Amino acid sequence: MTETDAFGEDLADFVRRVGELRTARALPAEEQQGVLDAALFELQHAAESLWPRYERLAARAPDGTPADRRERQLLKTLFQRMPLPVVLVDRDTVVRRMNFAATGLTGVRAGYATGRPLAGLLVSGDRAPFRSQAAATARGEGGRSLSLRLQQRPHEPVRATLVSLPLPGEPQPTVVVVLQPGMAGTASPPPGARAGAVGRRLVPPDLAETTQRAETLDLVDAMASALLACPAGDRDAVAEAAGRVLHGRFADWVVLDTADADGEAPAGAPAGPDGPGGPGGMPPLRRAVVLGPQEEDARSGANGGEPLSKAVREQDPAGCPLVVEVVRGGSASLQVRPEDILAFGEDSSGAAVLARAGVSSLLCLPLPPLPAGGGGSGALGVLTLFRTGARRAFSMAEAQAADVMAHHVALAMRRRPA
Repeated sequence: MTETDAFGEDLADFVRRVGELRTARALPAEEQQGVLDAALFELQHAAESLWPRYERLAARAPDGTPADRRERQLLKTLFQRMPLPVVLVDRDTVVRRMNFAATGLTGVRAGYATGRPLAGLLVSGDRAPFRSQAAATARGEGGRSLSLRLQQRPHEPVRATLVSLPLPGEPQPTVVVVLQPGMAGTASPPPGARAGAVGRRLVPPDLAETTQRAETLDLVDAMASALLACPAGDRDAVAEAAGRVLHGRFADWVVLDTADADGEAPAGAPAGPDGPGGPGGMPPLRRAVVLGPQEEDARSGANGGEPLSKAVREQDPAGCPLVVEVVRGGSASLQVRPEDILAFGEDSSGAAVLARAGVSSLLCLPLPPLPAGGGGSGALGVLTLFRTGARRAFSMAEAQAADVMAHHVALAMRRRPA
């Protein structure tokens, strides 16, 4: 065990003991003297043992010798320039690193994929097997290989080879995933194939993928054009324009909740249960745009029920757990076949909105604030997109494009009249 690993274990033990001491506050006053002595002992241990060890490790850690720095730079360059797509993930398939070839194969830039599960790029049927194999590899049960299908190209199996790789300074092994496009796991070679080309084939350009990317670029361009045509300072016009661009063409349902730029409730916004700041400090939101399939409202009306679009429009955004989670955390949420059927709240009759709408995949994105010093603070709202029925689920590449468009919508809402 390295000194870094030993320090990590000691620090984890220290944190655990501090947690035990915190629970002792409920003891009677006459029994707390011993707890106080133990707390002083732990503080002394942190000051005299843990801190000096941390300083020694920090002094050694930064870059090492010049030879070490050159070696690391060489390995980083080699990793990025490898012709095969390679991804480093943890036992939960969360992406740590992704090289250039992998970004080209998946259609997702490395900065967006980092910190998100690689399993999210796969078709839904391949996610559980991939997670299981990655966890087994990380546990040290040996390398393995399996065929996977990416959402971007579901008809072309990709061979994934998984190997455990212990890295210096990392408490858990990293899993190296090598993706080999054009390799079918059990496919037999075509008649007359050369021996050196068994199991391999040239992959022609994917017309469907190329068309999808072109459509996504057209959508981003249409969004930018629509937002630039909106009058500065008119947030409702921006919200309506964004909804019209996305509705039907990109999503079956478009729901946009907005907040005031300065964190004040917009006109007509319901007051949060914790005061003007909403629950848990969440900025108060109001439902500005709801666009859904007209067929759904026609069916509801024919059956004598309340139109679903009306029910969604009358919802309090604070009653939608998914919206609350996204606006508080500031991170987008992509879900395929949502497990929590109540994630988007209920209608007036108590029926789950996701169930009534038949949502097969959803995207929920924050309208982000400007960077510090940019003239505003606080999220401007949340953009939620549903796809329903048999329509293809949102891919990671589409989520990335939607994230860009959400940034554009937020910028358009920040514009002030000249």
